Amino acid sequence: MSYSIVKRDMGYLLFTINRSEKRNAINYDVMNGLTEAVSLAKDPAIKALVITGEGDRAFCSGGDLSVFHQLETKEEAYTMLSKMSQILYSLLTLSKPTIALINGTAIGGGCELAAACDFRLAREGIKAGFVQGKQAITTGWGGGSILLEKLPSGRSMKLLMEAEIQTADYLREMGFIDHIYSHNPIAACEAYLEKLLAVELSVLESYKMMWIKRWEESKLRERIDNEVRNCSVLWESESHHKYVQNFISKKTKN
Repeated sequence: MSYSIVKRDMGYLLFTINRSEKRNAINYDVMNGLTEAVSLAKDPAIKALVITGEGDRAFCSGGDLSVFHQLETKEEAYTMLSKMSQILYSLLTLSKPTIALINGTAIGGGCELAAACDFRLAREGIKAGFVQGKQAITTGWGGGSILLEKLPSGRSMKLLMEAEIQTADYLREMGFIDHIYSHNPIAACEAYLEKLLAVELSVLESYKMMWIKRWEESKLRERIDNEVRNCSVLWESESHHKYVQNFISKKTKN
């Protein structure tokens, strides 16, 4: 299976993308797994949801282009992009704390997945970036719109428009990463969560609802859909198809 879901003793749910050979790229099976994890995290016995990747090379390298390269028209792209945007929105609006445990590189859609979480913990030395611009598309899972909610506009715009891979230290300065750890990722995550998990669930949910209510009032879901539609138009472009063909060719040679 492309993922695993485990309930940890401290009372949180751990979702792991188990595709280290693909740098934990997201395919349809992982999408289904994320949907399942968000649903399971609604259990009253669960206080938080943690998302990470298998191994130590990658947290998530975004969408698996070896699967999604078959999507050529804007209609085909929209179906996939919309599905994932709905998953990220459900993760964003889960009434419990969510944590992206960034154990390795996070690229493109991997940063969108991390953005949808409430907290982002990164291993010292990792690199991450919203590189979609260099693929001749924009963020397409809602990550751009979500990032605008999480960071000041100038900072979020810079990360999106420059489309560069950045260091963990830089991303912490920008406010994208909340904490940098250097030892065992699970131990670091549990140390970060210890005080939070000691608080009553009803309190955690009440605080989370403050943000959810704000996002609902600002019509974030509608803005995300506009982002998805814009990306699907760019996905159909010759420039993006050329990028994907070059990517697949390099993978085939390797």
